[in-house]
Amino acid sequence: MNVMIEENAAHPRLPALLTAYHLATEAEKGAAVSGPAELPAARRAEAEDPVTAFAADTVLLATAPETGEALGCLVLKAGTVPEVKRVWVEPEARGRGLAGALMGEALRRAAAAGAPAVRLTVWEWREGPLALYRKLGFEPADSWDDRPGLLCLEKRLAPGDRVALLAPDDVRKHADGLAALLVDAVDDGASVGFLAPLEPAEAVAWWEGTAGTRDVWAAFGPDGAVTGAVTLLRTATANGRHRGEIARLLVHRSARGRALGRRLLAAAEAHAAATGLTLLVLDTQTDSPAERLYRGAGWTPVGTVPEYAADPAGTLRATTLYYKRLA
Repeated sequence: MNVMIEENAAHPRLPALLTAYHLATEAEKGAAVSGPAELPAARRAEAEDPVTAFAADTVLLATAPETGEALGCLVLKAGTVPEVKRVWVEPEARGRGLAGALMGEALRRAAAAGAPAVRLTVWEWREGPLALYRKLGFEPADSWDDRPGLLCLEKRLAPGDRVALLAPDDVRKHADGLAALLVDAVDDGASVGFLAPLEPAEAVAWWEGTAGTRDVWAAFGPDGAVTGAVTLLRTATANGRHRGEIARLLVHRSARGRALGRRLLAAAEAHAAATGLTLLVLDTQTDSPAERLYRGAGWTPVGTVPEYAADPAGTLRATTLYYKRLA
Protein backbone atom coordinates (compact mmCIF):
# COMPACT_ATOMS: atom_id res chain seq x y z
CA MET A 1 0.00 0.00 0.00
CA ASN A 2 1.26 3.51 -0.85
CA VAL A 3 1.63 5.19 2.54
CA MET A 4 3.65 8.04 4.02
CA ILE A 5 4.90 8.14 7.61
CA GLU A 6 4.84 11.66 9.00
CA GLU A 7 5.30 13.31 12.37
CA ASN A 8 2.23 15.38 13.23
CA ALA A 9 0.65 15.53 16.68
CA ALA A 10 -1.78 18.15 15.35
CA HIS A 11 -3.26 16.04 12.54
CA PRO A 12 -7.06 16.48 12.65
CA ARG A 13 -7.63 12.73 12.46
CA LEU A 14 -5.36 11.87 15.40
CA PRO A 15 -8.02 12.34 18.14
CA ALA A 16 -10.28 9.83 16.37
CA LEU A 17 -7.46 7.31 16.00
CA LEU A 18 -6.53 7.58 19.68
CA THR A 19 -10.17 7.32 20.72
CA ALA A 20 -10.59 4.15 18.65
CA TYR A 21 -7.44 2.70 20.22
CA HIS A 22 -8.64 3.37 23.77
CA LEU A 23 -12.18 2.10 23.14
CA ALA A 24 -10.79 -1.14 21.67
CA THR A 25 -8.36 -1.57 24.56
CA GLU A 26 -11.05 -1.07 27.20
CA ALA A 27 -13.24 -3.64 25.44
CA GLU A 28 -10.39 -6.17 25.26
CA LYS A 29 -9.77 -5.74 28.99
CA GLY A 30 -13.43 -6.54 29.66
CA ALA A 31 -14.28 -2.99 30.64
CA ALA A 32 -16.11 -1.89 27.49
CA VAL A 33 -17.53 1.63 27.51
CA SER A 34 -20.31 2.97 25.32
CA GLY A 35 -18.44 5.99 23.98
CA PRO A 36 -15.50 8.41 24.33
CA ALA A 37 -17.14 10.30 27.20
CA GLU A 38 -16.89 7.19 29.41
CA LEU A 39 -13.17 6.60 28.88
CA PRO A 40 -10.92 7.06 31.94
CA ALA A 41 -10.12 10.76 32.38
CA ALA A 42 -6.45 10.47 31.43
CA ARG A 43 -7.26 8.53 28.25
CA ARG A 44 -10.04 10.94 27.32
CA ALA A 45 -7.78 13.97 27.82
CA GLU A 46 -5.08 12.35 25.70
CA ALA A 47 -7.48 11.82 22.80
CA GLU A 48 -9.04 15.26 23.09
CA ASP A 49 -5.73 17.15 23.10
CA PRO A 50 -2.85 15.01 21.80
CA VAL A 51 -0.63 18.06 21.15
CA THR A 52 -0.54 18.80 24.89
CA ALA A 53 -0.54 15.16 26.02
CA PHE A 54 2.44 14.27 23.82
CA ALA A 55 4.28 17.59 23.84
CA ALA A 56 7.60 15.93 24.73
CA ASP A 57 7.08 12.88 22.52
CA THR A 58 7.10 11.90 18.85
CA VAL A 59 3.73 11.22 17.24
CA LEU A 60 3.89 9.33 13.93
CA LEU A 61 1.02 8.83 11.51
CA ALA A 62 0.59 6.58 8.52
CA THR A 63 -1.21 8.63 5.89
CA ALA A 64 -2.33 8.07 2.32
CA PRO A 65 -0.29 10.57 0.22
CA GLU A 66 -3.11 11.12 -2.26
CA THR A 67 -5.73 12.15 0.31
CA GLY A 68 -3.80 12.93 3.50
CA GLU A 69 -6.12 10.51 5.31
CA ALA A 70 -4.55 9.22 8.52
CA LEU A 71 -4.91 5.43 8.71
CA GLY A 72 -2.76 4.64 11.75
CA CYS A 73 -0.70 6.16 14.53
CA LEU A 74 2.14 5.48 16.97
CA VAL A 75 3.58 7.47 19.87
CA LEU A 76 7.27 7.23 20.76
CA LYS A 77 7.50 8.39 24.37
CA ALA A 78 10.64 10.35 25.16
CA GLY A 79 13.18 8.95 27.61
CA THR A 80 16.65 7.50 27.92
CA VAL A 81 15.03 4.31 26.62
CA PRO A 82 12.10 5.52 24.49
CA GLU A 83 8.84 3.56 24.68
CA VAL A 84 6.43 2.74 21.86
CA LYS A 85 2.81 3.44 22.80
CA ARG A 86 -0.61 3.78 21.14
CA VAL A 87 0.06 1.66 18.05
CA TRP A 88 -3.19 1.65 16.09
CA VAL A 89 -4.22 0.96 12.50
CA GLU A 90 -7.79 1.40 11.31
CA PRO A 91 -9.43 -2.04 10.85
CA GLU A 92 -10.10 -1.51 7.14
CA ALA A 93 -6.41 -0.71 6.51
CA ARG A 94 -4.90 -3.70 8.33
CA GLY A 95 -2.84 -6.37 6.63
CA ARG A 96 -1.10 -3.83 4.39
CA GLY A 97 2.10 -3.25 6.37
CA LEU A 98 1.15 0.04 8.06
CA ALA A 99 2.00 -1.09 11.59
CA GLY A 100 5.36 -2.38 10.38
CA ALA A 101 6.05 0.93 8.63
CA LEU A 102 5.19 2.89 11.77
CA MET A 103 7.38 0.65 13.92
CA GLY A 104 10.24 0.84 11.45
CA GLU A 105 10.18 4.63 11.48
CA ALA A 106 10.03 4.69 15.29
CA LEU A 107 13.06 2.39 15.51
CA ARG A 108 14.97 4.50 12.98
CA ARG A 109 14.27 7.66 14.93
CA ALA A 110 15.31 6.09 18.22
CA ALA A 111 18.55 4.84 16.68
CA ALA A 112 19.17 8.24 15.10
CA ALA A 113 18.82 9.85 18.53
CA GLY A 114 21.40 7.46 19.96
CA ALA A 115 18.98 5.49 22.17
CA PRO A 116 20.44 2.22 23.48
CA ALA A 117 17.11 0.40 23.17
CA VAL A 118 13.37 0.76 22.57
CA ARG A 119 10.77 -0.80 24.83
CA LEU A 120 7.03 -1.41 24.75
CA THR A 121 4.20 -3.20 26.52
CA VAL A 122 1.60 -5.37 24.84
CA TRP A 123 -1.37 -7.34 26.12
CA GLU A 124 -0.71 -11.06 25.86
CA TRP A 125 -3.91 -11.67 23.89
CA ARG A 126 -2.86 -9.35 21.04
CA GLU A 127 -1.37 -12.09 18.88
CA GLY A 128 -0.94 -9.99 15.72
CA PRO A 129 1.04 -7.17 17.34
CA LEU A 130 3.05 -9.70 19.37
CA ALA A 131 4.09 -11.50 16.19
CA LEU A 132 5.16 -8.20 14.61
CA TYR A 133 7.21 -7.14 17.64
CA ARG A 134 8.96 -10.50 17.81
CA LYS A 135 9.71 -10.31 14.10
CA LEU A 136 11.28 -6.89 14.65
CA GLY A 137 13.57 -8.32 17.35
CA PHE A 138 11.78 -7.36 20.56
CA GLU A 139 12.45 -9.75 23.44
CA PRO A 140 10.98 -10.22 26.95
CA ALA A 141 12.39 -7.73 29.47
CA ASP A 142 12.22 -7.18 33.22
CA SER A 143 8.75 -5.87 33.96
CA TRP A 144 8.24 -2.16 34.60
CA ASP A 145 4.43 -2.54 34.62
CA ASP A 146 3.03 -5.46 36.63
CA ARG A 147 -0.57 -5.38 35.45
CA PRO A 148 -1.81 -8.95 34.85
CA GLY A 149 -1.61 -10.01 31.22
CA LEU A 150 0.73 -7.19 30.19
CA LEU A 151 4.04 -8.22 28.59
CA CYS A 152 7.12 -5.98 28.69
CA LEU A 153 9.39 -6.23 25.64
CA GLU A 154 12.61 -4.49 24.65
CA LYS A 155 14.79 -4.28 21.54
CA ARG A 156 18.47 -3.42 21.92
CA LEU A 157 19.82 -1.06 19.27
CA ALA A 158 23.28 -1.33 17.77
CA PRO A 159 25.65 1.51 18.71
CA GLY A 160 25.26 4.26 16.16
CA ASP A 161 27.69 6.58 14.47
CA ARG A 162 28.86 9.48 16.61
CA VAL A 163 27.57 12.88 15.48
CA ALA A 164 29.50 15.98 16.56
CA LEU A 165 29.43 19.72 15.94
CA LEU A 166 32.90 20.61 14.68
CA ALA A 167 34.90 23.65 15.73
CA PRO A 168 36.73 25.41 12.86
CA ASP A 169 40.00 23.70 13.75
CA ASP A 170 38.22 20.31 13.74
CA VAL A 171 36.85 21.01 10.27
CA ARG A 172 40.41 21.56 9.06
CA LYS A 173 41.61 18.49 10.96
CA HIS A 174 39.01 16.27 9.28
CA ALA A 175 39.13 18.00 5.88
CA ASP A 176 40.46 14.89 4.12
CA GLY A 177 37.67 12.69 5.47
CA LEU A 178 35.03 15.33 4.72
CA ALA A 179 36.48 15.68 1.23
CA ALA A 180 36.24 11.93 0.62
CA LEU A 181 32.59 12.14 1.69
CA LEU A 182 31.92 14.95 -0.77
CA VAL A 183 33.69 13.14 -3.62
CA ASP A 184 31.61 10.03 -2.87
CA ALA A 185 28.38 12.09 -3.06
CA VAL A 186 29.34 13.64 -6.41
CA ASP A 187 30.38 10.24 -7.78
CA ASP A 188 26.94 8.94 -6.75
CA GLY A 189 25.20 11.67 -8.72
CA ALA A 190 24.23 14.03 -5.89
CA SER A 191 23.63 17.62 -6.96
CA VAL A 192 25.65 19.41 -4.27
CA GLY A 193 27.31 22.19 -6.23
CA PHE A 194 30.04 20.30 -8.09
CA LEU A 195 30.50 18.59 -11.43
CA ALA A 196 32.07 15.15 -11.81
CA PRO A 197 34.77 14.17 -11.48
CA LEU A 198 35.46 16.16 -8.30
CA GLU A 199 39.15 16.22 -7.46
CA PRO A 200 39.96 15.50 -3.79
CA ALA A 201 42.11 18.65 -3.56
CA GLU A 202 39.15 20.79 -4.65
CA ALA A 203 36.92 19.09 -2.09
CA VAL A 204 39.50 19.64 0.67
CA ALA A 205 39.76 23.31 -0.25
CA TRP A 206 35.97 23.69 -0.12
CA TRP A 207 35.74 22.20 3.37
CA GLU A 208 38.64 24.25 4.65
CA GLY A 209 36.85 27.32 3.32
CA THR A 210 33.79 26.52 5.43
CA ALA A 211 35.76 26.61 8.69
CA GLY A 212 34.33 29.49 10.71
CA THR A 213 31.85 30.54 8.01
CA ARG A 214 29.10 28.02 8.79
CA ASP A 215 28.24 25.38 11.41
CA VAL A 216 29.44 21.91 10.43
CA TRP A 217 28.36 18.57 11.87
CA ALA A 218 30.10 15.31 11.02
CA ALA A 219 29.21 11.69 11.71
CA PHE A 220 32.00 9.29 12.57
CA GLY A 221 31.81 5.51 12.29
CA PRO A 222 33.25 3.09 14.89
CA ASP A 223 36.59 3.21 13.07
CA GLY A 224 36.69 7.02 13.17
CA ALA A 225 35.99 7.46 9.45
CA VAL A 226 33.72 10.34 8.41
CA THR A 227 30.39 8.78 7.41
CA GLY A 228 28.20 11.86 7.02
CA ALA A 229 28.00 15.63 7.35
CA VAL A 230 25.64 18.61 7.21
CA THR A 231 26.16 22.36 7.34
CA LEU A 232 24.10 25.32 8.53
CA LEU A 233 24.53 28.82 7.12
CA ARG A 234 23.22 31.77 9.10
CA THR A 235 21.77 34.75 7.27
CA ALA A 236 23.99 37.79 7.77
CA THR A 237 21.53 40.57 6.85
CA ALA A 238 19.88 42.49 9.67
CA ASN A 239 16.38 41.51 8.59
CA GLY A 240 17.20 37.82 8.22
CA ARG A 241 19.04 36.95 11.41
CA HIS A 242 16.17 34.70 12.45
CA ARG A 243 16.78 32.47 9.43
CA GLY A 244 19.29 29.81 8.40
CA GLU A 245 19.90 27.44 5.51
CA ILE A 246 20.62 23.71 5.63
CA ALA A 247 23.16 22.73 2.98
CA ARG A 248 25.36 19.76 2.00
CA LEU A 249 23.54 17.00 3.89
CA LEU A 250 25.72 14.03 2.92
CA VAL A 251 25.85 10.36 3.92
CA HIS A 252 28.55 8.07 2.54
CA ARG A 253 27.20 5.22 0.42
CA SER A 254 28.81 2.70 2.78
CA ALA A 255 26.88 4.13 5.76
CA ARG A 256 23.37 4.37 4.35
CA GLY A 257 20.44 2.61 5.97
CA ARG A 258 21.49 3.71 9.48
CA ALA A 259 19.26 6.82 9.70
CA LEU A 260 22.34 9.04 9.62
CA GLY A 261 20.74 11.62 7.33
CA ARG A 262 17.83 12.09 9.72
CA ARG A 263 20.15 12.21 12.71
CA LEU A 264 22.41 14.85 11.17
CA LEU A 265 19.41 16.92 10.12
CA ALA A 266 17.90 16.69 13.61
CA ALA A 267 21.19 17.81 15.18
CA ALA A 268 21.35 20.88 12.93
CA GLU A 269 17.68 21.73 13.54
CA ALA A 270 18.01 21.41 17.32
CA HIS A 271 21.14 23.59 17.38
CA ALA A 272 19.49 26.19 15.14
CA ALA A 273 16.49 26.42 17.47
CA ALA A 274 18.68 26.52 20.60
CA THR A 275 20.69 29.41 19.17
CA GLY A 276 17.72 31.59 18.30
CA LEU A 277 16.80 30.69 14.72
CA THR A 278 13.09 30.33 14.04
CA LEU A 279 13.08 29.46 10.34
CA LEU A 280 15.17 27.15 8.17
CA VAL A 281 15.21 26.79 4.38
CA LEU A 282 16.88 24.41 1.94
CA ASP A 283 16.74 23.29 -1.67
CA THR A 284 17.23 19.84 -3.14
CA GLN A 285 17.03 18.22 -6.54
CA THR A 286 13.41 17.41 -7.37
CA ASP A 287 12.50 13.72 -7.05
CA SER A 288 15.80 12.91 -5.33
CA PRO A 289 15.87 10.48 -2.37
CA ALA A 290 16.53 13.46 -0.09
CA GLU A 291 12.99 14.73 -0.66
CA ARG A 292 11.51 11.79 1.24
CA LEU A 293 13.83 12.53 4.17
CA TYR A 294 12.85 16.19 4.35
CA ARG A 295 9.13 15.56 4.01
CA GLY A 296 9.29 12.87 6.70
CA ALA A 297 11.10 15.30 9.00
CA GLY A 298 8.33 17.87 8.74
CA TRP A 299 9.70 20.18 6.04
CA THR A 300 7.18 21.94 3.79
CA PRO A 301 7.73 22.19 0.01
CA VAL A 302 7.27 25.70 -1.38
CA GLY A 303 7.65 25.11 -5.09
CA THR A 304 9.83 23.80 -7.89
CA VAL A 305 12.22 25.76 -10.10
CA PRO A 306 12.92 24.09 -13.47
CA GLU A 307 16.51 23.73 -14.71
CA TYR A 308 17.80 25.26 -11.48
CA ALA A 309 21.16 23.49 -11.27
CA ALA A 310 23.24 20.96 -13.16
CA ASP A 311 23.73 17.48 -11.75
CA PRO A 312 27.30 16.11 -11.61
CA ALA A 313 27.01 14.95 -15.24
CA GLY A 314 26.12 18.49 -16.36
CA THR A 315 22.39 17.96 -17.04
CA LEU A 316 20.14 20.76 -15.81
CA ARG A 317 17.66 19.53 -13.20
CA ALA A 318 14.69 21.00 -11.35
CA THR A 319 15.04 21.93 -7.69
CA THR A 320 12.39 21.98 -4.95
CA LEU A 321 12.53 24.61 -2.21
CA TYR A 322 11.59 23.72 1.38
CA TYR A 323 11.15 25.51 4.70
CA LYS A 324 10.64 24.50 8.32
CA ARG A 325 9.54 26.65 11.24
CA LEU A 326 11.31 25.91 14.51
CA ALA A 327 9.64 25.90 17.92
